[in-house]
Amino acid sequence: MLSLCGTFSLLLLAASAPAQAATDGQTRYSIESAKAASNLLLDITQAGDRIVAAGDRGHILYSDDEGTSWTQAKVPTRQLLTAIDFVDEKHGWAVGHDALVLATADGGESWAVQYEEREREAPLLDVWFEDTQHGIAVGAYGALIETIDGGQSWDDISERLDNEDGFHLNAITHIEGSGLFVVGEMGGMFRSADMGETWERVESPYNGSFFGVVGGSEPGVVIAFGLRGHLFRSTDFGDSWQAIELRNGNGQALESGLADGSLLRDGRIAVVGHGGAVLTSDDQGRSFKLVNRPDRRSLSGVTSDSQGNLILVGQGGVRIASPSGADLAPKQ
Repeated sequence: MLSLCGTFSLLLLAASAPAQAATDGQTRYSIESAKAASNLLLDITQAGDRIVAAGDRGHILYSDDEGTSWTQAKVPTRQLLTAIDFVDEKHGWAVGHDALVLATADGGESWAVQYEEREREAPLLDVWFEDTQHGIAVGAYGALIETIDGGQSWDDISERLDNEDGFHLNAITHIEGSGLFVVGEMGGMFRSADMGETWERVESPYNGSFFGVVGGSEPGVVIAFGLRGHLFRSTDFGDSWQAIELRNGNGQALESGLADGSLLRDGRIAVVGHGGAVLTSDDQGRSFKLVNRPDRRSLSGVTSDSQGNLILVGQGGVRIASPSGADLAPKQ
């Protein structure tokens, strides 16, 4: 397995090596599995009313009943997929090992390879699309690639960042009213006010790795998080930061890593991580409520259903939880 010096999405895979790429020119489709929804999944998002998740062995699943049942998509890879993004109900992209980029135009039911660079021997770790034409993906060893034609061609734009040491770039997101924000290892933070044309380094509030970043619904709000429960909030697109203290109901401070977050459809912000940690905020990240799920399985992605329940993915696949992240009460 590729070592990424603490990149969270690969820490989850300590016992699972990525599938080998085909060397005979034949396409290797992900293997259909009745247990795919219970296997490792690293990201989850929404495509209109549909929910789509991606993860180990090229598995991409979609649900049209808010996570109750799942259908496995036809995917032309068995590589680990690390992130997924949709711009509307039909058009989406997924990224993974070997700098792989997949695309769909039918809501995630079928996928095609748009880009792959096996000689990199490193994964892409996140992807963001502005519309059906413009998108950017980030990854290991400072990878930053961009398309302006819907993925028909991709250009390496990593030289636009002040990242001479090639530190891993773990996540990218759009910040309301401000621009794009990228976080990575060794306190790496970068922002672009012109949607990726130019970038500037942001002074980090700490020197440890960031694994995720999410924007609020208010302009300029950035929530960045990473190792040992470190979570910071900015209201000015990264000019200044406030550390957010995270404690559970027993007053214990969170010390586990935080992997991913989402701005939910009801305006709340949710962040998930190691040890079954689920953080939710209903005040745009000024404060968070912490729940440690009893199974303690690591979580790597979160979205919500129309009732506000959380749909979580990670080790053990998909789980539906209450709006706080706790187990749902049994139906009477």
